[in-house]
Amino acid sequence: MASKFAQFLQDNKIDPRRLVLVSKRLERLQAEDRKIKFQKSRSKKADAPAAAPADGEKKAPAKPRSGRPVTPRLIDAATAGKPVAGPAKTRLLRAVNHLLEKKKKAAVDLRAVF
Repeated sequence: MASKFAQFLQDNKIDPRRLVLVSKRLERLQAEDRKIKFQKSRSKKADAPAAAPADGEKKAPAKPRSGRPVTPRLIDAATAGKPVAGPAKTRLLRAVNHLLEKKKKAAVDLRAVF
């Protein structure tokens, strides 16, 4: 019996090898991601003063990309129906939605894939 993820890939004619390549490009760290991580590590130092936003409101820092792409092992686990961690599901979903966008199809949510 195929898992829900495997059936979804088969129905939408998505090649798992293409998922790996797309995810590698999507999850790669960009300059702004490195800047966010640097600011976060810098603010954790004891001697650094807390940086307050200019407008007086407390803003949540932006979330950087993970830097961890989807792997063939993860795809094999998902297609076999084995348990997959939440962040890994999100990375898979991001890659699937990107490929669906390229095929001019509507993006799906996590429940439709897993």
